[in-house]
Amino acid sequence: MTDDPGIARQMWHQLEPLHALFWYAPEAVTEAGDLGYKVDTRWPSYFAWRAAPLGAAPAELVSAAFYSFSPRMVAEHVPSAWTIAAPERVLEARTRAVDRMYRALLGDDVASPELAEAAELARSAAASANTAGRPIAAANAALPWPDEPHLALWHAIGILREHRGDGHVAALLTAGLDPTEALVSFAAVGAAPVETFGSRGWTDAEWTAARDRLASRGLVTAEGTATGKGHELRDSIERTTDDLAYEPWRALGPQKRGRLTDLTMPILIKVLETGLMPAGNTLGIGKIQPPPR
Repeated sequence: MTDDPGIARQMWHQLEPLHALFWYAPEAVTEAGDLGYKVDTRWPSYFAWRAAPLGAAPAELVSAAFYSFSPRMVAEHVPSAWTIAAPERVLEARTRAVDRMYRALLGDDVASPELAEAAELARSAAASANTAGRPIAAANAALPWPDEPHLALWHAIGILREHRGDGHVAALLTAGLDPTEALVSFAAVGAAPVETFGSRGWTDAEWTAARDRLASRGLVTAEGTATGKGHELRDSIERTTDDLAYEPWRALGPQKRGRLTDLTMPILIKVLETGLMPAGNTLGIGKIQPPPR
């Protein structure tokens, strides 16, 4: 197979569910509740789990780094999250939750040589991820590496997914899309129903205003459906995102990428079989992709 930046997207589809299971796992809900976070919705702990590597960050920093969330929604949870539990305690609980989650998912396979090999390969890719200009990836990369392979695998995928996510924000900025416009344009190409993006906290008025701005640029119709120009822009953003996420996978090389795919495919299948991953989400994950080589 030709070695090209599209590999980055295929590897993301392959590995992201192994990481994203955490956001829906009952083990994470239990740990969040034990810390003192409300668990009737996932957002109080989501902001704590994901922002903790940044330290006791203020709402303005988290809003800037997360990009697509309404600043009002972020301010509902940050910095109050750090009065419930300091970032250090959140990170310790996050590690416990991942440990329990993977042990429940994999059973005895959690100690298999195959999982250890997968962790080493993923760590090698993560070590090649340049984090300059990528604050969330850099914050995660600065954390100590766990000793146990299943924890190291999750940590490596976390660095790689935030590396891609930070690059995606750069692509959106380059394309001239503000946070709300980014979501409206993504919904416009059918990535997910508009209702799915309601979880980001924007009001109907803000969504409509963003749609109108995109319509004035010829990117969407008055009803919010992407025009040909809108599809071209979103395709360009995804290509740029792939380009910016490619270096770790180029460095790993096709043979090791293929081996990592083979080693993680059984885990991916188990993740999808849990039924915990939502069928509709804002990431476009949840389906098995063709194996990247």
